[in-house]
Amino acid sequence: MRIIGNDWDEILKEEFEKEYYQNLRRFLDEEYKTQTIYPKAQDLYNALRLTPYSETKVVILGQDPYHEPNQAMGLAFSVPKTTRIPPSLVNIYKELFDDLKVPISQSGDLRPWAKQGVLLLNTVMTVRAHKAFSHAHKGWEELTDAMIKALNKRKKPLVFMLWGNSAKRKAEFITNPRHLILKSAHPSPLSAYNGFFGSKPFSKANAFLKESGQKEIDWRIE
Repeated sequence: MRIIGNDWDEILKEEFEKEYYQNLRRFLDEEYKTQTIYPKAQDLYNALRLTPYSETKVVILGQDPYHEPNQAMGLAFSVPKTTRIPPSLVNIYKELFDDLKVPISQSGDLRPWAKQGVLLLNTVMTVRAHKAFSHAHKGWEELTDAMIKALNKRKKPLVFMLWGNSAKRKAEFITNPRHLILKSAHPSPLSAYNGFFGSKPFSKANAFLKESGQKEIDWRIE
């Protein structure tokens, strides 16, 4: 079954056959027919398509997709270039500037990160328009648990950035001492001052990658 189009298909093959995933697919088929759902169905697995399992170096884990029009594109925190940058991403850029003095971009399209091995994943991967967390507890959590468990098995060291409570709950699946776990508050305006600002995740990730003999991430977005 080719859903992703790269090595993630083999990694998640057993999950795609499980009852919870079949139930999730049926639920999503009905939702896409009857509701406005983000991201578009064809963008659903963009994070996995752009960042193959074998090429993942950093995992940025958020909560669920943006739920307003023309925002969600299948990559956590990313929006199309022509879309106004949402508050959470504004705060991410602020922290990136404070951390590494990376100039604040006018584009919210984070595909340059994804193409370098930054997996931009949400714990829940779809949402109804205007209703945050409306697709929670429908099966996505089990699938993203499986993704984190699979990444945990990687021999090459990875960085896991867990932003917000939903993401932090995945820490229990990251048991491999090779990996670095960076937990903080979510970058949304409601919580960024409770531990996201000042957490310096970008410099910590690059230092860890360098120490483990891997190429650092160029965090600039042109």
